Amino acid sequence: MYCIPRRRARTCVWLAAVLSTTTLTAHAVIIRGSVRDPLGRAIPSARVQLIKGTQVVASTVTLPDGSYEIRSTEDGRFLLLANAQAFAVQVSEPFYGRSLDVVSRDLQMTINPVRSEVTVTATGVPTAIAQTSGSVTIIPMQDLSTRVDVTQELRLQPGVSMVQTGQYGGATSLFVRGGNSDANKVLIDDVPANDVGGVFDFGTVSSTAVRALESHRGPDSVLYGTDARAGVVRFETPHGTAIRPVLTYSGDAGNLHTWRNEATLSGTYGKADYYTAFSRFDTSNALANDRYHSATSAANLGYSFTGTTSIRGTVRNGVSATGLPGPYDFQGLTQVGKQGDQNTYMSGVIDDTRRSGWHNSFRYIGARKREQSQQFASNGTPDGFGTYYGKVVTIRGANGTSATGSAVVGYDPFPTRYELVSNRDGLDYRTDYKVNEHLTVIGGFRFQDERGSYRYPLFGTNQQVGRSNYDYTLQMQGSVGHRVFYTLGGAIQRNSLYGTEGQPQLGLAYYAIQPGTGWFHGTRLRVNFAKGVQEPNLSTQLSSLYAALQGINDTADIAKFRVSPIGAQRSRTYEGGVSQNIYSDRAILHLTYFHSTYGRGIEYVSTSLYNQYFNQTLPQALYGFYLNSLSTQGQGIEAELQYQMTHRLFVRAGYTYLDASVKQSFSTDALQALGGAATVNPKYAGVAIGVSSPLVGQRPFRRAPNTGFFVVQYTGNKFGAALKGAMSSRSDDSTFIDAFSSSTFDNSMLLPNRNLAYGFTKLDASVTYQWRPSIGVFTQAENLLNNQHIGAFGYPGLPLTVRVGLKVRFPAE
Repeated sequence: MYCIPRRRARTCVWLAAVLSTTTLTAHAVIIRGSVRDPLGRAIPSARVQLIKGTQVVASTVTLPDGSYEIRSTEDGRFLLLANAQAFAVQVSEPFYGRSLDVVSRDLQMTINPVRSEVTVTATGVPTAIAQTSGSVTIIPMQDLSTRVDVTQELRLQPGVSMVQTGQYGGATSLFVRGGNSDANKVLIDDVPANDVGGVFDFGTVSSTAVRALESHRGPDSVLYGTDARAGVVRFETPHGTAIRPVLTYSGDAGNLHTWRNEATLSGTYGKADYYTAFSRFDTSNALANDRYHSATSAANLGYSFTGTTSIRGTVRNGVSATGLPGPYDFQGLTQVGKQGDQNTYMSGVIDDTRRSGWHNSFRYIGARKREQSQQFASNGTPDGFGTYYGKVVTIRGANGTSATGSAVVGYDPFPTRYELVSNRDGLDYRTDYKVNEHLTVIGGFRFQDERGSYRYPLFGTNQQVGRSNYDYTLQMQGSVGHRVFYTLGGAIQRNSLYGTEGQPQLGLAYYAIQPGTGWFHGTRLRVNFAKGVQEPNLSTQLSSLYAALQGINDTADIAKFRVSPIGAQRSRTYEGGVSQNIYSDRAILHLTYFHSTYGRGIEYVSTSLYNQYFNQTLPQALYGFYLNSLSTQGQGIEAELQYQMTHRLFVRAGYTYLDASVKQSFSTDALQALGGAATVNPKYAGVAIGVSSPLVGQRPFRRAPNTGFFVVQYTGNKFGAALKGAMSSRSDDSTFIDAFSSSTFDNSMLLPNRNLAYGFTKLDASVTYQWRPSIGVFTQAENLLNNQHIGAFGYPGLPLTVRVGLKVRFPAE
């Protein structure tokens, strides 16, 4: 038998070990990163496990500086699981890795969290809310699981008012901190979803294929350019994550001839991941001529070339149609009309991260939006001269005022139709580089080509307009000693309509008391300053009062009424607040003071007022005109409490006080220019009334001074339940029925604006039960108090609705 000397044998074993280690390293996927707490401090000795499917394929513990490195010879899709003493378990997002890849993944852990929340909207890169100075609310996917749309969940946050003109499918507006409803940037998979100029209707947005919804209160034109003048709302489509295909189905039905079906298919296959969804919703609503249906389809397809380079495409399409019954409380009847919307949002992005941590993304953005509105006939009473009037009604305001009469509901000829088209294509480049753990630099460039048209065949109108816009962004953010967190940035917007605008932003957060175990460990002080800008929408540009007066060579009135060309709308916000962790992070209290100004806002001048002011005789059926003349201010206090009472019971509640006022208004300017008296109702002599817009000193319309909400959620292994409420005080508004819109040709149907619109309390409840691993049942009840004043003044709200349904998942969870 041949023998190897002992020393030579030891040498061979050592060489074999080195060679095997070298081979393993050469063919391994390497995952590196750090594990830190919410303030970015290192967590040593944390256990990090690499999971593929349901198996742990590798594990390690973090070093004293919080860093870790894991290697695996397997390719595929992984996720990381981290746990450490005194911290809640943290699970990463799934990712793809292959041999020779070096993947960077940082994990953040929290102490017994109320909700572990990371924002992208407020900072541009994933950042723990605990490190930000802005005001952000995140609505998770499970909160939308029994909802038809997103409107009701958006009510459940501080600083906002949601106003819907009618019932399902009615135009729905979001007012943030006293700003206009079109002053919010809406992003769907980072594609600007607003009409050109900011208008966005939340009433047609289905809850289908919404993974998460972020709402950032405050201007953010630095990161998102024009239209982010009051806030930003961001939707994200889910990714496929399961190893095997997962098919889900949800179906329900309820009163008011309501039914809904939804199906999704998602999963992964090798380097690819996929998610697709489709839903259809139908209802008759509670008014005649007000049927509504919507169909939503969405897809999110991704492919990972390596663990650091990927490509992804998303598309979301919504098609809806609704009746146009009009303000029933003002007319006593419903109109015979229809509005159709077809909206498609597309994106394609190449994402790459270098080993140095330099991250780049190149994104194509596209939007196609069409809206058609038709009035087939009038149910009103004709006067023989081409005008139709509604029934004699008594309008009662929440302020105790009332008016009786009949209002104009239409003009000959019928049918009438208009069409509005708003298209957008663009390129968005984003880059960020983490210089060190205390400094990250973000830069970006955005180009957008915007095109739109407005067609009104009755008057031969066929207007088209286009814009080419450029944005440049630079922002720095980081921390000092893991106690002070800062954001400093600026942006330049080059808009083909209003020219060049620059927007700064500065935010600071300071932990006076750092988080930890105990009753009041974790006191964060926040201050934030930002400016925003907004481009006018296409209708505003095409119906400019300045252009109309120039068209009739009325330069005298241009000077007399201080009318200027349509231009940029601006905003400025200061805010400061404190966030207090309570009882080892089981509860968090947020208090915020904000002061916002909104300058050069768009104001509407009706055709009747245009004829009155400028001695013209345009047909009343013709739409009015716009100008930059409205300046408002809003200040107030937001309070929110989140409390994880038990492992299964979660409570959230909030309150907002808003003191908003008008500083400049065309209605007031016109009175001064004409030397006339303010519009009044003879029944309420001495009370000045803003007809189509508020007067100086009044509150802006439809911004309630007091709003609140609460959420109580129980989540068990099989059973779940939630009770949610949104409350609003009275707000200022108008009937908009002046002497030219009333059968008596006077102002007797105008009512004083102050507190005209009713306040309301809206209660919703849901119950879910997981009957089998793959089958669950649920019920969703909305407006339990059957309140009819939830909608805009004059538009009856949706009554009590109850839907019952089931959810099926194959294979089971």
